Amino acid sequence: MALEYPYFLVNYKTATETVGEDGVAFTRTIDRVARETETRFAVAPQPTDIRLVASTTDLPIVAQFATRREDAALGTPTLEAVAAAGADAVFVNHPQNEATFADVPRLLERCSELGLESIVCVNSREQTRAALTYDPDCLLFERPADIASEAGLIRTHPERIASFVETVEAAAPATRTFVGGGVRTADDVERAFDCGVDATGAASAALEADDREAWLRSIANAVPGALE
Repeated sequence: MALEYPYFLVNYKTATETVGEDGVAFTRTIDRVARETETRFAVAPQPTDIRLVASTTDLPIVAQFATRREDAALGTPTLEAVAAAGADAVFVNHPQNEATFADVPRLLERCSELGLESIVCVNSREQTRAALTYDPDCLLFERPADIASEAGLIRTHPERIASFVETVEAAAPATRTFVGGGVRTADDVERAFDCGVDATGAASAALEADDREAWLRSIANAVPGALE
């Protein structure tokens, strides 16, 4: 299914406890919480598990990384492959797997051809303005230093997130906004949406939670816009 806003994304990264059937079990927990709380969640499983996860849930699936077939090396996930496996969207230029900005327009063009929504990652005002010229579906603002941290911008400088949202709204009202990096609690999620973003998400906090289901339910309470 296509991404619908607002939503909260759970990224599985490369954790061993989200591989194969363990990832499926985690997905089923997220799916159950989403249905019971009427909250929009999305998931980003490891690339090799996209088809497996897609076969067990109707939650939107975001590919962690992919490139065009003609640019791929042996073993690199392609946009064509992740789309065929069931992905609905893909991260482009993620801080932990960056592309050159010269490649972004071609990646977005292929995403459009395949029906994949593009989530382009930026870490500064300059990158934001540059990325907007390529007409992405969504911009994710995330600084590498904030990933898995206890002091991301959403806590230390929320005004920068609000400024990011204002910049996108002024230049490209149709482009959605997403903030990541350092989002760990329901309070962080509330702060993010108070800044005006359309989506937010986490990886480390979800995977490190002692009781993942309880953590997910706390997050659900902070995501606006219950499903109808």
